[in-house]
Amino acid sequence: MSLRQLHLHLPRSGWRWFPSAETVCSGWRRQVLVGSRRGQSSRSPAHWSQVVSEAEKIVGYPTSFMSLRCLLSDELSNIAMQVRKLVGTQHPLLTTARGLVHDSRHNLQLRGLVVLLISKAAGPSTVDVSCQNYDMVSGIYSCQRSLAEITELIHTALLVHRGIVNLSELQSSDGPLKDMQFGNKIAILSGDFLLANACNGLALLQNTKVVELIASALMDLVQGVYHENSTSAKENFITDDIGISAWKEQAFLSHGALLAKSCQAAMELAKHGAKVQDMAFQYGKHMAMSHKINSDLQPFIKEKSTDSTAFNLNSAPVVLHQEFLGRDLWMKQIGEAQEKGRLDYVKLRETIKAGKGVTSAIDLCRYHGNKALEALQRFPPSEARSALENIVFAVTRFS
Repeated sequence: MSLRQLHLHLPRSGWRWFPSAETVCSGWRRQVLVGSRRGQSSRSPAHWSQVVSEAEKIVGYPTSFMSLRCLLSDELSNIAMQVRKLVGTQHPLLTTARGLVHDSRHNLQLRGLVVLLISKAAGPSTVDVSCQNYDMVSGIYSCQRSLAEITELIHTALLVHRGIVNLSELQSSDGPLKDMQFGNKIAILSGDFLLANACNGLALLQNTKVVELIASALMDLVQGVYHENSTSAKENFITDDIGISAWKEQAFLSHGALLAKSCQAAMELAKHGAKVQDMAFQYGKHMAMSHKINSDLQPFIKEKSTDSTAFNLNSAPVVLHQEFLGRDLWMKQIGEAQEKGRLDYVKLRETIKAGKGVTSAIDLCRYHGNKALEALQRFPPSEARSALENIVFAVTRFS
């Protein structure tokens, strides 16, 4: 795909701008290019695993083993042995551990891969030659590879910490109380260990601006996750009428800030100027937002529509559905979907799918995909840039 074909005419709006619900229907659909004609490009691999596999070859080694040095340390090897004691329980730490080994659909190592790809796509700075003597392998500086590992360690630590169970809400089917308490202790200790290793690696980079960027990303993560936990404390029930604009700000904090600022930090390590750093930031931000919305959409677009599994009532399709419908009608639908004090998620899912929330969320996902592609326009054509484009195509493909 040529640079001319990638050129988009999208409004150059600030992060906090967002249209009303009615504007969403008319405006986004005019702007949606990713996933229709673009999504069918021969340059766009059909499967997510294929996209990741091809991208990993470009950066030099599989990012699924990016944190191998840390994960095979004596400390975490001992923790892994302890985690085996949780087999037979429903502790979420087990799910996290399985996902770290294999998750072909969402690829938990995506963030590190993107940092490596954008590092290679940008290349060394043509203005500041002070880093040209740095060690470079496959077009990526060693310090940028270290940054990718740090990004993955932070994200993994967050996943592990989020696997802490609220013991007051345990059910008998979850497992014995003492096992769940033990699982919580392991989650806290292993998450802290990963964060400590990330902080140590960050200090070794010896770049104060990079330290500041990643530290601010950590602050954003904590703020975003705290808000998510506070709004879903009551069995994932309806919370505040936040609207999609507030949802986007919260989603950026908890899901976008780390990738966006890591991409910017990678450019800083290569001594690129402010414009290139901003382009990398914009790609990371919009790519992460698109990935988050794609994840939120899965319960509504997967083939098994009869799945009774609970979905997040603060996810993008639900928030958009509520914004189109209005708070009063939404609460009425919630009441109609309740049976004996519990929500019938199958019925509620079908109700939401019949509205405009799902299609608008797909449009929003593609909108952010377009913005991510737009940020890549000034990077020179290369395999790495094509891989970054293909990641966007894969995330915004729904057919």
